[in-house]
Amino acid sequence: MSALRQVRGWLGTRRRFQFVITVATVVTALTAACCALIMLPTSAVPKLRAVAPAASAPQAGVIDDPQLPGLLRSMESYGEVITETIGTGTGRAGIVLGHNAYRADIEVLAGELAAATAAVTALWGSDWSQRPVVVIASSPSEFASLTHAVGDVPTEVAAATVADPFHPGARPTGQRVVFGPEAGRRLGPDGLRAVLRHELTHIATRAATVDGSPQWMLEGFAEYAAHRAGHRPATEIAPTLTARARATDLPRDLPADDLFAPTSGEAALAYEQSWSACAFIADEFGEPALVNLYRALATGPRDTAAVNTVVRDTLGIPREAFLARWRSWIVARTSPGA
Repeated sequence: MSALRQVRGWLGTRRRFQFVITVATVVTALTAACCALIMLPTSAVPKLRAVAPAASAPQAGVIDDPQLPGLLRSMESYGEVITETIGTGTGRAGIVLGHNAYRADIEVLAGELAAATAAVTALWGSDWSQRPVVVIASSPSEFASLTHAVGDVPTEVAAATVADPFHPGARPTGQRVVFGPEAGRRLGPDGLRAVLRHELTHIATRAATVDGSPQWMLEGFAEYAAHRAGHRPATEIAPTLTARARATDLPRDLPADDLFAPTSGEAALAYEQSWSACAFIADEFGEPALVNLYRALATGPRDTAAVNTVVRDTLGIPREAFLARWRSWIVARTSPGA
């Protein structure tokens, strides 16, 4: 069974949207499609290093992910496969796979992979594989094959995260981030880097996350991780929220799950609100409190009363106080000159 998150992405200040999907597969729970939005920065993360020339196969003994042989066999039917194997610290490694026509995108992602892995680990903790597998598909058909997509995949799709079936509480296997053939051209290097950090956050948190958990927490946390190292102001990260706040139209509540659907007409705002809620929690209560709240809220479906109880128990303030302080945080960071 699988869940498909089809999400629209913010790219720069011109409000150009790209679709990004997350595919998460588990034995129980993940049965419904859900929606989210990724806001893509234009200059948040610099390229960290030049990448050595690509090899023709994974370096033996460096990364032994069992999915690699099958991935290589599948990809070779679409052309010669080139790879970049990257050390990510403490003897671990990640790998980027693609085809020669996508060498520039491979180098961007390979140049970011170690830093992105370290950044996600610094926020979330080390209880995930820390050996990410990243793939760039050369065509819509290859993308569909690598993500096990059923039916036509929209050409606007930029990326997907996939996992093998697993029982909640077990360590997921077969996890990978798959970028579509148009991702690099449409998103640019900075967009690729931001999406990579966002999707690696979903990979890191997958074992602790059950379908039905509040979308504002799941996607807001991943967005917080994507923007955390960039030091961009809230006015750039959340332009829709900024415009609303300057018009004194502040959120009455945390965004409901259905607002994250691209068809809702409020997806961009819902996603920006979810980022701002997580950024507010990190600023006001500390990143450990944000991580603790994610872990507490990501354990399954919860009604409003249950969410309120978790927020109160984790952060030490009741719902109305939380909402009031969040609104004040938004005003302070979206005011002219902020």
